[in-house]
Amino acid sequence: MGVQRLFDNNVKVHFAGSDGEDIFYAALCAAQTRYRLYSCYKYIVNKTPDADFRLPGNHVIKVQDRENRHVIQDSGLFTLMFGAGKGQRQTRDSLTQWQDKLMSFVQQNDIKATCVEIDCQKVLGVEDAWYFRERMKRKLKNPQINVFHFEDGMKGLDRLIEFSDYIAVSVPEWRIVKAATHKKDIRYITHYIKNRKPEIDIHLLGCTDLKIIAENNFCTSADSTSWLSGVKYGYIDDGVRKSHVKNFKAAIVQERMAQVKAILDARGVELKARTLQYSTNASICATICKSQYARAAGPQE
Repeated sequence: MGVQRLFDNNVKVHFAGSDGEDIFYAALCAAQTRYRLYSCYKYIVNKTPDADFRLPGNHVIKVQDRENRHVIQDSGLFTLMFGAGKGQRQTRDSLTQWQDKLMSFVQQNDIKATCVEIDCQKVLGVEDAWYFRERMKRKLKNPQINVFHFEDGMKGLDRLIEFSDYIAVSVPEWRIVKAATHKKDIRYITHYIKNRKPEIDIHLLGCTDLKIIAENNFCTSADSTSWLSGVKYGYIDDGVRKSHVKNFKAAIVQERMAQVKAILDARGVELKARTLQYSTNASICATICKSQYARAAGPQE
């Protein structure tokens, strides 16, 4: 089961951070990326569970869901618990409403993406995480990713492996909890999961480390926002040196800008020159990252 049979036998890195914006959609299309991860947070945060969640037919979220080889929808829970929504007390009732909104958004828009569960172990505990996990599997037909956290423990991991078709390991969490040994420990835990259930799909959540991607190449997927670092900080690492986006070759920039503009024109979106430049730089950075992933893990087509 799961999506492994759809892919070649190497990890596919999903480009994260676009979250329904035309400038990023065009950037990733021009870079010919086939795998995406987005958050549903902003589409559900200010609505009630019985709201109308329908998006226009040509909305980026719906278009990328149709066009890409595989798309993952994040639950938006991290932002709710530790980001913009930090400070709000969460309960089983409040997260039940969140889950209802998440599922309604998916169902009303006929989204086919693989959906990340309500992994609330850190705020409500393991028991409530299982309540949401089983509830979502019962109520939502989409493929789902269940997330292992340290709170689950090894017994909880064994239970999760038995239950799940697609399991995620949070790379940033391992980096914090096991700072000195996280690469070795991640390699151990992914092999442990795969050995217990060879047909299971494994996702490396928030994985920007090329060595971890290469060492866990039997996993199904990973996600990364590294492609945005060039437009966020000015520099992109191509694996040999760090380059500033202002130093991209003029011919490459012109060619890519024309491709990005053509995609936006077809969608009826007009950008200011500065924003078009931003989208173009992001697109070139995405191409650089895609090439790195291909060198580290194999084809990303």
